[in-house]
Amino acid sequence: MNAAGVLLFSASLWGLSWMPLKWFSAQGLSGPMVSLVSYGAVALCALVFVWRERAAWCAQWGPLLAIAAVGGWANTSFVNALMVGDVVRVMFLFYLSPVWSVLGGWLFLKEHIPPTRWAAVVAAIVGLWLVLGGPGGVELSLSLSDGLALFAGLAYAGNNLIARAAQAVPLRSKTIAIFIGCGVISLLITTAFDQPVPALSASTWLAVLAYGFVWLLLATATWQFGVTHIESSRAGVILLAELVVAVLTALWFGGESLTPLGWLGGTLIAVAALVEALDSTPPTRKPLPATTGG
Repeated sequence: MNAAGVLLFSASLWGLSWMPLKWFSAQGLSGPMVSLVSYGAVALCALVFVWRERAAWCAQWGPLLAIAAVGGWANTSFVNALMVGDVVRVMFLFYLSPVWSVLGGWLFLKEHIPPTRWAAVVAAIVGLWLVLGGPGGVELSLSLSDGLALFAGLAYAGNNLIARAAQAVPLRSKTIAIFIGCGVISLLITTAFDQPVPALSASTWLAVLAYGFVWLLLATATWQFGVTHIESSRAGVILLAELVVAVLTALWFGGESLTPLGWLGGTLIAVAALVEALDSTPPTRKPLPATTGG
């Protein structure tokens, strides 16, 4: 089996995920309700696997809990952003995650960042400014979906940093923890805002469950297979297909549009993500200052 082809398939699934999510929204479902049913149902069925691996992650239960919280928030925010916002805009704002990865690695992991990656950060920030309106966008106001997309990218980058630190936690437990976190966070949101369960047909609820057990699990499993079997720099480039597929299909089939400034800004963000993906320099961390005994 060709790992690159499998990863491209996974990226395409993630890039097309806006289609079922927009359909769910049209049926009267809210984002938290969709993520509660889809992610939550998968999490309930997969809890047994996390329990079986408890001997491996028990020494790092804190990072595993953090992955559930941060990764769960990333997925919950992303689902809600796609359901209520402009898909093209949401995708570009979400793909600022390389910026947060660079800054997080520099601030928290004390990694040495080469000049090319700093240049990518600058390009992405300029791209963000252009997507939000550029020279004519004096107010640069953020909508709810804009904020959710930005926070989703930030949380996704944070989850990657935590996952890198949690080396003892098995990959399967990390993945299931995200599903659990997404389900719990969605339950808290629906409860806090007193969102009633809408009266929908059984076929609609089955479609939501199918989205969780088929679409999400297939996309996740193929992603895991791909990134496990090919080098990270190549995987990062292939995964950019998610952005391309989402943007092009939303423009062609979703009736969305993008201004010339938006195209320029989105291109800068995509280039920044490409630079980050192509960077194969192993992270080096600054040595801690020497201490002397008292």
